[in-house]
Amino acid sequence: MKYATQRLVTILALTASVGAGLSACAPIMIGGAMVGSLMATDRRTSGTQIDDEGIELRAGSHIRENLGDRVRVNVTSYNRQVLLTGEVPSAQDKQLVEQVVSRVENVRSIVNELAILGNATLTQRSSDALVTGRVKAGMVDAKDLFANAFKVVTERGTTYLMGRVTQREADRATDIARGTPGVQKVVRVLEIISEDELQGMLPKPAASEVKK
Repeated sequence: MKYATQRLVTILALTASVGAGLSACAPIMIGGAMVGSLMATDRRTSGTQIDDEGIELRAGSHIRENLGDRVRVNVTSYNRQVLLTGEVPSAQDKQLVEQVVSRVENVRSIVNELAILGNATLTQRSSDALVTGRVKAGMVDAKDLFANAFKVVTERGTTYLMGRVTQREADRATDIARGTPGVQKVVRVLEIISEDELQGMLPKPAASEVKK
C-alpha cells in the first residue's frame, strides 16, 4: 500500500510537470510534502531550465498575438530545442508559427510537428493526457531508467520523447512508450549523450559514503 501511494505521488508530480508546463524550479506541494527534487535530477543546467520555461511562455504569447484563436499550438522546449505540436488550418499558418517562434530569444532549433487539421476535441486531448501519464508511469516503474530525464508529449496518439539521454536510455524509453496502451506512434526528439557524459552528470557520493 505504501509503495502504491509513493508511486502515485511520483507519477502525479511528473505528469503535472509535463501537462501543466510547471517550472522545474518551482517545488510541487503534494499532501503537505515538498517534491522539489525534480530539478536536481534534471540533466539541464538550472539556467537552461529557466531559459526553456521562458521560451515556452514567450513563444505562446507571441503565437496568440500573431495568430489569435485560429490555431491550437503547444510549445515544449528542452535544452532550447522547441517542439511544436497541435493543429493549424493551413500550411501558411504552420510556417508562420515556426517563424514567430524562431524569433524568440534563446531558441536553438525547432521541430515543427503541427498538423494541418481542425482543432482536436476535448475528448482527444484528454485521451492524449492519459496516454502521457501512462508512458511516464511506465518510465517510473522501469528500474533502469531515470524518468525525469525525459519530457513526454502526446498529440493525437503520437508520443514525442525529449531529453538528454544515452542510446541505451533512448531505446529503453522507446520500447516502454511503444508498449503503452493508446500510443500509436513514437517520435524521438532526443539529444544522445555518451555513457561517460551521463556518469559525469550523476551526483557524486558524499565522502562519508565513499569511506564505507
